[in-house]
Amino acid sequence: LTPQQKVLVQVMKEPTGNKGPRLTGNISLPGRYLVMMPYGRGVNLSRRIRNENERNRLRALAILIKPSGMGLLVRTEAEDKAEEAIIEDLETLQRQWEAIQEEANAARPPALLNRDNDFIQRVLRDMYTSDVNRIVVDSNGGLKRVKLHLLSWSGGRSPEGVLIDHHQDRMSILEYFRVNAAIREALKPRVDLPSGGYIIIEPTEALTVIDVNSGSFTRSATARETVLWTNCEAATEIARQLRLRNIAGVIIVDFIDMDSRRDQLQVLEHFNKALRTDKARPQIAQLSELGLVELTRKRQGQNIYELFGQVCPTCSGLGHVVRLPGEASQYPTNGVVEPPVRMDLRESRGSDVSGQFDLPSLPDPEAIELLHHPSYQEQGLGNNIRRRRRRIDETLTKEEGIGRVPSLPIPASQRLSESGDTDLPRFGRRLAKDLSFPSSNGEGGRNSLSDEGDSPAKPQLIKASKEIKPPEVVSVEMTPEEQEVIGLCFHSHN
Repeated sequence: LTPQQKVLVQVMKEPTGNKGPRLTGNISLPGRYLVMMPYGRGVNLSRRIRNENERNRLRALAILIKPSGMGLLVRTEAEDKAEEAIIEDLETLQRQWEAIQEEANAARPPALLNRDNDFIQRVLRDMYTSDVNRIVVDSNGGLKRVKLHLLSWSGGRSPEGVLIDHHQDRMSILEYFRVNAAIREALKPRVDLPSGGYIIIEPTEALTVIDVNSGSFTRSATARETVLWTNCEAATEIARQLRLRNIAGVIIVDFIDMDSRRDQLQVLEHFNKALRTDKARPQIAQLSELGLVELTRKRQGQNIYELFGQVCPTCSGLGHVVRLPGEASQYPTNGVVEPPVRMDLRESRGSDVSGQFDLPSLPDPEAIELLHHPSYQEQGLGNNIRRRRRRIDETLTKEEGIGRVPSLPIPASQRLSESGDTDLPRFGRRLAKDLSFPSSNGEGGRNSLSDEGDSPAKPQLIKASKEIKPPEVVSVEMTPEEQEVIGLCFHSHN
């Protein structure tokens, strides 16, 4: 090669992941019955043509019609075909090569010179065989092109035994024939087997791993028959999945362990037979000492993961979300958001107030901690929910004679009056008997609160049935304004 030299190349493999496309200078133009190689030499025949007389006929014909300085490959579809159809296919390939050369001389590199833009022609050329008995098209233009290609390949006659149908249903052709559903199933790693077993297919950057499991298989009476039957079913399904998903490269299959060498050879023979119909020519390398079957498959285009899949934006293709020790999970487990730890408060009889409130534990069980004053409103919540300690520790009350006094929000319209405890709720009346509130007229022991002003109630101790020491710590959280009001109340009382 010299600088500024024009080089005509053909893409052999499309780019995948971090790998770029693979190019070659050995140009090959595929047709229906022949593959023309402008820079090749000689005549080659498909190995699938097994009839010796037919091979001799096609070889002699290819030698006669081969253009000078070129090579020809006779495809399997040329078997038992008329000479006129094969010659016509060669003429089409020659016209295509001439058009490519003209475009290469006129174009400025780098430039795209030719590609298979006709999807219908490419599908018919690569997929249409004598086994096909129906072709369904969903457009009028596509229907005409299908008939045109089939007529040209059949020497101007309509092919026999093939029904060309026009899909006119309202439902999409891909949904009607469940093609989209099949693609979704093919993207899943698990494939169930008819007898209850299943296989797991996991593609990686280096190779593809396939694991075989017996699952709920119960058809055979002995364990040996169960393993053999499951492995044979898995071999057939794996061969189908390789073609369906277009998996290429190195493939490792972990069959269920078999102790008998005879069973191992039987599974390998069954696997080889299932792979014979694959055009990508998979080759089984060996059965390793660990019972792993190694094989390779030629890459032909993109696989199903590259065509219809994309990298997960959450895990970036890892398959799991990283959660390090000491870090809170950013994603809920099983789609359920775990709430913060709360204590379900049970209301006393006669009270119809219910709810759930945050209750942090006290450092000292003998201390009465007023976490939130009745007039205190929690910052940061739009509805200004007042949270209170509503539970009296019955255990401490019975054993130690002391409990926590709940601090209830008392609106101005429901304050206690001097008329007695008839207006108190049952829960309040029971507490009021054990509480002593100082009054402005100096009387003690009377349950009274002044209806004037908004001075909050002061925390008190429940009077125990036996003499105990008073608590050493009293914790109160109040605003500066509330502290000033409480100070004035204490000053007037003293």
